[in-house]
Parts: sequence; C-alpha cells; structure tokens
Amino acid sequence: MASFLLSCPSKSFIHPVKLTFKSQQHGNRVSRSLCAVLPYQNQKYTKIGAVSVGPISSAKLLQSVEFAAKTGAEVVMEAVNKPRNISYKGLTDLVTDTDKNSESAILNLVRKSFPDHLILGEEGGVIGDSSSDYLWCIDPLDGTTNFAHGYPSFAVSVGVLYRGKPAAAAVVEFVGGAMCWNTRTFSAVAGGGAFCNGQKIHVSQTDNVERALLVTGFGYEHDDPWAANMKLFKEFTDVSRGVRRLGAAAVDMCHVALGIVEAYWEYRLKPWDMAAGVLIVEEAGGAVSCMDGGKFTVFDRSLLVSNGVLHSKLLERIGPATEELKGPTPVTVVFPPSDREIPRIHQEAVAM
Repeated sequence: MASFLLSCPSKSFIHPVKLTFKSQQHGNRVSRSLCAVLPYQNQKYTKIGAVSVGPISSAKLLQSVEFAAKTGAEVVMEAVNKPRNISYKGLTDLVTDTDKNSESAILNLVRKSFPDHLILGEEGGVIGDSSSDYLWCIDPLDGTTNFAHGYPSFAVSVGVLYRGKPAAAAVVEFVGGAMCWNTRTFSAVAGGGAFCNGQKIHVSQTDNVERALLVTGFGYEHDDPWAANMKLFKEFTDVSRGVRRLGAAAVDMCHVALGIVEAYWEYRLKPWDMAAGVLIVEEAGGAVSCMDGGKFTVFDRSLLVSNGVLHSKLLERIGPATEELKGPTPVTVVFPPSDREIPRIHQEAVAM
C-alpha cells in the first residue's frame, strides 16, 4: 500500500493529511483509489465513566448528588440579588461569601449522609476518609466572576467519583438574569443517560465545523497555554459559526450535552471544574479526551468535550497546538494539581 503526506494551505481547516492508495476487488478487476487519512480520524476515545458505581445503588447516588447540588444552589439563589462580599485568591481570581456558604452547606449534607466518603471542595480542599472508594468533587459556585457581576453563566457543580472515575453528577445552572433568575438541573449517573430537569438530553449531530458553535475558556494566568488557546480561539472563529467564552466550565459542558453547542475545550482545569460535566457530556452521547487526544481523567489539566462526530476534526487543530506545549514534559505535568487535590487512593485507582 503506497502512501504519502500532503500539506494543505494554511487557511484550510485540516492540517497535513496522509494520502493512501486503497485497493478494491471487482470480480477479476482490481481498482485503486486515493484516500485521505487524518491523524485523529480513526482514534477511539476511551469512556471516562465508572464501570460500576459501587455498593451504593445508582438511584441513591444520583438522588444524593442532585440533592447536594440543589442544596448549594439554594444558598446561591438566596444571595443572587444581594450585595456581594468579594475577596481575592489572585489578582483577578474572585471568591465570595456565597462560594464559602454554598460549599459549607454541601459539605454538611454529604458528611451527614456519607461520613466515610472523601470530599474535595474548591474552597476547603480534601476532607474525610482518604481510604474511601468515593470522592466527591464540589464546585460550590462555578463562574464566581459572573455571579459577582450578575452575569447569567454560573452554576453549582457536584460530581462523585468511584475508584477514580465519574459515577454520578449534577449541575444546577442559573439562567435568566437580574429580577428573573431561575435554575435548571443537569444530571447523570454512569450508564444511565443524561437529563435536564428530568428530561433526557443528547448532544447535537452537527458533523461540519463550519456549522458548529463552539465554546472555550481561559485561566487566570496568562501563560503559554493561555497564549496557545488565544490562537485556537482565533483559528476556530475563522472557520466556525463562532466561539463563545462564557466563564463557567460546568455550564459550558452542560450546553454541549444539551446540544446547543458542539464542543468545549480548555487548559488548566481542576477536578472540581470537570468531574460532573464530563460525565453529563458522555452520558448525553458525546466524546471526552485530553486536548492532545489522549485518555482523560479528572486529574488531568486539559479537556476537550464534543458531540463526538466533530471530535477528530477539532483535534486536527487542538492536538498539534497542545503537542507544542509539551516540550520535555506534558502540559498536564507542567502544572500538576497539588497533593491536596489528588488523594493517593484515587491516583492509584485511575492508574489501574
């Protein structure tokens, strides 16, 4: 089988492709045709959801995670039209009393219901039994800056891992705006599908990047991954219907699951940003990977979720950009989560 590489013009969506002659038998006659083989074309994306949810039933685990997220959302709703008490974790990285109060309410609920479980909260770090097979990843207010400004793109996100893999998830998204706030709840359990307000949802079937609406995000540090994604933002803006930056990872992923956008990607995320959203996307029929196309875990630091049919096409640009960031060490290692973010038992479980 003969093959060779062809470089496409820079404005083309696809980067270098491999052309291969394919032989077909037609009776006594053999025909040969020229086929394009894309670097990510035949790649399979490993399922990230837990194979089992453990000794707790799927129904109970899903009910518990939904109740936890809604408990946090009640705290946020109580504060949404009131003045904000804002402090800073960094130059532009905000935290409010509402973040802390929402996390406290969720923690109290989880510790009362599952005292032997491990919990990872954005504000409070690791709490609980480090030998537990269950890890709760809690973002009590995803999109704090939006909340502080009253901009409608924020949520409460709660995901539960069983032996390092997403088992159940709930995201309560705040919609509307000043004087008309409301919520909608996205949920999923491994193997059980994805739902919004109790109705089953599915990713879009759009198979053309030019007809896709995309979403990305940017971290607070203006480093090499930030600069690389700025270039991706421009490139995809040129070839798609548009790229949005809403500022809340959990919300972005739920919009992919709902089928109103086709994909979302971002560097430098944390476990609490991703644990719920990735399962909801996968259970809605989407694909999940790292931004280099590799196998994903919630302890990685780059993420691409899509409707599945566009995943390989998106990776034609996102993959090479991520490879360039690696150098001698991967981007997921250059910025590793701290020890408090990755309990040893779950590191080992993911590696198995």
